[in-house]
Amino acid sequence: MSTPLQVFDQAHIWHPYSSPTPALPPYEVTAAKGVILDLADGRQLIDGMSSWWSVIHGYQHPDINAAMCAQIERFAHVMFGGLTHEPAVRLSQRLLSIVPSSLAHVFYCDSGSVAVEVAMKMALQYQHARGETQRRQCATILGGYHGDTWHPMSVCDPQTGMHHLYHDRLMTQHFLPRPRSRFDDAQCCDEDKNALNDFFVAHGERIAAFILEPIVQGAGGMWFYHPDYLRHLATCCKAYGVLLVADEIATGFGRTGQWFAVNHADITPDIMCLGKALTGGYISFAATLCTTEVAHTIASGDPGVLMHGPTFMANPLACATADASLQLLQQGTWQAQVQTIAAHFNDTLLPLRTRDYIADVRVLGAIGVIELHDAVNMAHIVPRLVAAGIWVRPFGRLVYLMPPFVISAAQLTDLTDALIGVLDGLYA
Repeated sequence: MSTPLQVFDQAHIWHPYSSPTPALPPYEVTAAKGVILDLADGRQLIDGMSSWWSVIHGYQHPDINAAMCAQIERFAHVMFGGLTHEPAVRLSQRLLSIVPSSLAHVFYCDSGSVAVEVAMKMALQYQHARGETQRRQCATILGGYHGDTWHPMSVCDPQTGMHHLYHDRLMTQHFLPRPRSRFDDAQCCDEDKNALNDFFVAHGERIAAFILEPIVQGAGGMWFYHPDYLRHLATCCKAYGVLLVADEIATGFGRTGQWFAVNHADITPDIMCLGKALTGGYISFAATLCTTEVAHTIASGDPGVLMHGPTFMANPLACATADASLQLLQQGTWQAQVQTIAAHFNDTLLPLRTRDYIADVRVLGAIGVIELHDAVNMAHIVPRLVAAGIWVRPFGRLVYLMPPFVISAAQLTDLTDALIGVLDGLYA
């Protein structure tokens, strides 16, 4: 039976990628601690999603709670135009100590999608300041996802992505084939590299930036591609004066087993977008970082400033929260936690490749992906997952796990056992 909150919600509140009149009410969460979500009906769920990949330290972490409370006692917000504050400076210092060394300037914003908007503005203003006014488009690869606001939609997959409805209304961008070479292949195939070579020969002089999710494509298909592809792309971008933009919103802060996914390829992008786990999932916040070359070139052009400025830019509460989250990561325990999750996924999920109803299984760091032959029926599978005591949110043909790093061995076993049991019960 639905609670009064669920009834009101179902009648009046819109949820992500859902109808304004949904057939089923959402599940009401009344508390969350560690990796456990408490529902209004008394059930408890192991969170296998990290609340869309962000709650890496679990819910109610005492250090992050304390940092937020301390900052609220000082001030929760102050405008960033003409003012600064300690949380923003401290967070910037910490960020610049862990990102690739060539990144030197930080622009704070509201969300991951806005971070991509800012990155695309940076790229266009950079090229304009250089006098390269013919460089008005971006390039990317098929299967990508970069957010729901207008310009990020234009570099999301135009066919299979969530934004195909708007495709003929968006700015036209260039799409290359998704890399075929898997992350664990011996090397990147010549076909992938040649596709890059041919594209840059044909279009390289007219492209402002090449944006992609490094190594892991997230909401566009959970595909893991070879680091050599990223290395070769970086070389092509440099040769043709094209900025390389790394969308690390989903992959940043340890999820793939490295601080950032670009570290797998040992390359430095010209611009990097961060979000999601930046605050440990506590509060919406994002950042766009760039090299000194990008920043100073924009400053040298007309109008000499980056034309973007969110009201809540560098919100002190968000900065303090992010700083506490990064401080926890710098203590170093996340590497062992991610390795433990990866080993468990390798042991429990990879053998599922032999199931007839499963097309593929992929594991990288604290990411486990089961790809089915057919799209899941959400109305059928989600209630079964909840009944099994886990919160997992599939999409399309993909059923995947991205649990908080702090999940215990017992909870991890319960999570995968329950997931496999539900899938076998539905499809085997």
